[in-house]
Amino acid sequence: MKSVLYERKAPVRTAEIICVGTELLLGDVINTNAAFLSRKLADMGISVYHQTVVGDHPGRLQHALEDAFSGNGGPACDLVILSGGLGPTYDDLTKETVAQYFGRSMYLHEESLTRIRAYFSRLNRPMTPNNEKQAMMPEGAVVFPNDFGTAPALAVGTADRTAVMLPGPPCELEPLFDTQIAPWLRQYTESILLSKNIYILGMGESEVEYRLKDLMMNAVNPTLAPYCGHGEVRLRVTAKAETLEKAGEMCDEMIETVAKTDCGSYIYGIDIGNVETALVRTLTKRALTISCAESCTGGMIGERITDVPGASAVFAGGMITYTNDIKIKLLGVDPHTIAQHTEVSLECAAEMAAGARRVLGTDLAISTTGYAGPGGGTERDPVGTVYVGIATQDGARAYRLSYSSGKTREFIRKAAASKAMMLLLEAIR
Repeated sequence: MKSVLYERKAPVRTAEIICVGTELLLGDVINTNAAFLSRKLADMGISVYHQTVVGDHPGRLQHALEDAFSGNGGPACDLVILSGGLGPTYDDLTKETVAQYFGRSMYLHEESLTRIRAYFSRLNRPMTPNNEKQAMMPEGAVVFPNDFGTAPALAVGTADRTAVMLPGPPCELEPLFDTQIAPWLRQYTESILLSKNIYILGMGESEVEYRLKDLMMNAVNPTLAPYCGHGEVRLRVTAKAETLEKAGEMCDEMIETVAKTDCGSYIYGIDIGNVETALVRTLTKRALTISCAESCTGGMIGERITDVPGASAVFAGGMITYTNDIKIKLLGVDPHTIAQHTEVSLECAAEMAAGARRVLGTDLAISTTGYAGPGGGTERDPVGTVYVGIATQDGARAYRLSYSSGKTREFIRKAAASKAMMLLLEAIR
């Protein structure tokens, strides 16, 4: 039977992910595999109904397989993807458990054994006998060679139930899935899913939901769903279609609809990932340079801008001017401004931005000053108050941001940095 390779007869529509490893349950290892696999399956039009984590225990893994394929506790799945438990040690029992579930015997897959020996030879390391265990396969399994480690991936099942087994380390699982498992699975899929993301800044999640509630509730294909970040909202548009081109057209139509609503003016990018990328791309396109002077954000704006490839063409530099003395000495803030209005004020923020633009010789500049907490603040400007200065060739002006005092220091600083970059984007546009 081992020479008759497994072949599925029915389409794959639904899946469950089972990650195997006691270390995951103990919290010793963060389970990034489930998130990766969910994204990849969604892109293929395969709906993931459940994610399960099971320790290195064959009995509990057997129950997890039965629940997934029989639908105990929910809809039955066509496909189960398992990660982990394919190694050489005594507690790596994923293959053996899956083979038992499908009533398959184990045999030595000579090609895999040859590859494993060659792997150790390349590393100039001795191969211990227990590594041969990784070459044992269920009868009829489709074996996918692992060019990134020793344990091969494999698939086995029946005409309408498939188990795909992948090694646990993400550095092996991810490239194996992309290069071998995904192309193999696509022959059994009927459609694809495509998601595009709309990024909104300056409007809270509750307000976005209020403005778009009817659109969200009535959207079936494509769907429209909100996700909240640090002071910004991401709207995910997901379409299901027979081709990637058709799904793209459906997503674009929904994006156009959203752009025509009250949320449209708060959109800073589509599939751009973050506001700093949008800012760098806009600055590059318009051949403009930028600098920054930061107090409460402590260098976050500069760090985020320089995280973007190509930022060196537009970002001259930044200064962390945390004390009043440094604001005065480096940026030229007038001491009378601080004495009259305090260092956390519209006036100080505007002078900070103007000073950064002048000192660093850039077209534009951003500044931040505020109370990020947990201490500080005044009756007029409580914790959560941040002033942002924007300097252009036409002069400098400042804006007051207000975040709830219940927000964490980290949230306030990150949200203020994002809003500052958004305000500069608006000024450029």
